[in-house]
Amino acid sequence: MSKKVSVYDLDGTPPLGEAIPLGMQHVLAMFAGNVAPIIVVAGAIKLPVEDKILLIQFAMFIAGIVTLIQLYPIGRVGAKLPIVMGTSSGFIPTCISIGAKYGLAGILGAAFIGGFVEIIFGWFLKPIRKFFPPVVTGTVVLAIGLSLLPIGVKYFGGGVGAEDFGSLSNLLLGTIVLVVILFFKQFTKGFTSLSSILIGIIVGYIVAIFMGKVNFAAIGNAGWFSLPTPLKFGMTFHWDAIVAMSIMFLVTTVETVGDISAITMGGLKREATDKELSGGVIADGFGSSLAALFGVFPNTSFSQNVGIVALTGVMNRFAVATGAIFLIIAGLFPKVGALIAIMPASVIGGAAIIMFSMIAISGINLITKEPLDGRNGLIVAVSLGLGLGFGLVPEILAYMPEWIKLLFGESGIVMSALVALVLNVIFPKENIA
Repeated sequence: MSKKVSVYDLDGTPPLGEAIPLGMQHVLAMFAGNVAPIIVVAGAIKLPVEDKILLIQFAMFIAGIVTLIQLYPIGRVGAKLPIVMGTSSGFIPTCISIGAKYGLAGILGAAFIGGFVEIIFGWFLKPIRKFFPPVVTGTVVLAIGLSLLPIGVKYFGGGVGAEDFGSLSNLLLGTIVLVVILFFKQFTKGFTSLSSILIGIIVGYIVAIFMGKVNFAAIGNAGWFSLPTPLKFGMTFHWDAIVAMSIMFLVTTVETVGDISAITMGGLKREATDKELSGGVIADGFGSSLAALFGVFPNTSFSQNVGIVALTGVMNRFAVATGAIFLIIAGLFPKVGALIAIMPASVIGGAAIIMFSMIAISGINLITKEPLDGRNGLIVAVSLGLGLGFGLVPEILAYMPEWIKLLFGESGIVMSALVALVLNVIFPKENIA
């Protein structure tokens, strides 16, 4: 008689009654984070609502497909672990910078090439890991979080270009979302705590309807069913945009390695194998290039789902796959995308303040894995000082070529990454205080 498969087993097929709720828990935990980058970037580069609806629809579809690839690898593509994939928030500043100069097609072209760069990183992962200790990766993740905060605040106030930006009603709506998230995260346990961001957004959405801030016309105009169409938004290729995007893919490679390591340690109580790490990173890059074909921004592993694995111990791939299938189904119905696309900016802003701040906290946690003394302190200080300094004062590059402005202006993340990487190599390992 065969042994009954448990949701705590990596392989096998547990009963659907157990698998589906656990899979949906993963989807609910990542749903807001998956669509938020689409909404933020689409708003920043002023895409029409019709395009925003399609991008959200495609983002759900791609997240489900790439998650299945991580769960059930194709050759060397995939980690064969319960990794949930979705649109990366870390790329938002870079996407906005590229989009301001080259439009959506420029973002997608750079992301398409950048995905192949990450595939190469994944293929040769073992020899390059030594160049990315926590002080380097943590500095870059912290820079990403800090660079995103002004974007989150602008959404909190109603969105860039809104006629009522900063109005009391917008600030009130964003505050309601923020308070609801904090309440459910801090004062409840289990499912409601894990889904606090989604609950906050739902509550904020309902309040916004009663405040008269939601126009449902776009839902009526959206179709009931459609298959995502590749290359609908086109692609253009610009070397400065590709370089900037490729550097960000180097950063996300390190984040993915961290997520995979956390999953195996939290759920299997062991270190990740080189095969799992390499396969996971290759799938990350493949998924991002695939996403670009469908107009979606780069994909990456979602840390909040790593937290669910660590908290619940549920490692079963089939259970997570049920959630991935739900994402694919949702991505086939444009009205679902329309329902999300018309969400008022302040609702997203209330959630974004927390989501983006937690990225910064993740960076701090990485940095402080090692003593923040002389050597490490200098790496962090100089990297953030130059990176964020240039990002806050982009006019300092006024006399520089356009490609320099794109690489090192606006967000400053690329500058922070390069400075941290170089200083880590040239500074001796002993303290220099």
